[in-house]
Amino acid sequence: MTDDVAGGGGNLSRSPTGYSIRGLARKRWRFAPLRRILRGMRWFRLLWLMHRWLGVAAGLILLLSALTGLLLLVKKDFDCLQPPVTVGQPGPVAELQPLSAVIGAVMALDLPQFETVDDIARIDFRPSRGVHKVLSKHDHLEVQVCAATLATSVPRERTSDWLEALHDGSWFGDFAHDRVMPVVALVLLYLATSGYVMWLWPKWLKRRRARRAVRS
Repeated sequence: MTDDVAGGGGNLSRSPTGYSIRGLARKRWRFAPLRRILRGMRWFRLLWLMHRWLGVAAGLILLLSALTGLLLLVKKDFDCLQPPVTVGQPGPVAELQPLSAVIGAVMALDLPQFETVDDIARIDFRPSRGVHKVLSKHDHLEVQVCAATLATSVPRERTSDWLEALHDGSWFGDFAHDRVMPVVALVLLYLATSGYVMWLWPKWLKRRRARRAVRS
């Protein structure tokens, strides 16, 4: 025997073991929109919580990266960030001194940052200025050498190199540069994407409700 149980617009057939399949299907269909809304709210809250806590965790690193990036953009405008390039004596290419002579001129200064060739990080040549920029691996020191006369400038510290090391995380070690900074970049990508989603999703829901109201 079965009992008739009243329920929203129709009867649910109930057997001794519970509701029938037909009745459960009808009831499940009736509350489907509500379940979709609840799932959307849970998804939106999870997105918001991850956005908030990841932003707090990576905020300091992002601020440091943004500040150092700004200073690096204007480094050539301030002598305290990067030494200005001097102008060497002009002359034909045949009169330019060999690279070995340039290194010898730097070593003759007897600086602790340039004791051997291994202390040289790199040598940048500026053809338009006729100058070699010799950079040390230690203390971010730079010496500029005239490509023609081998005249040397006053050794100066390159603050921009220190800022660059902070910017890419290498100042904190290889692990920070190779592992932490890529993760921070992914976090920044997530923050930007989730921010747009949280801004646009409620607008889309509001517009959809308005369209349904007009159709009804």
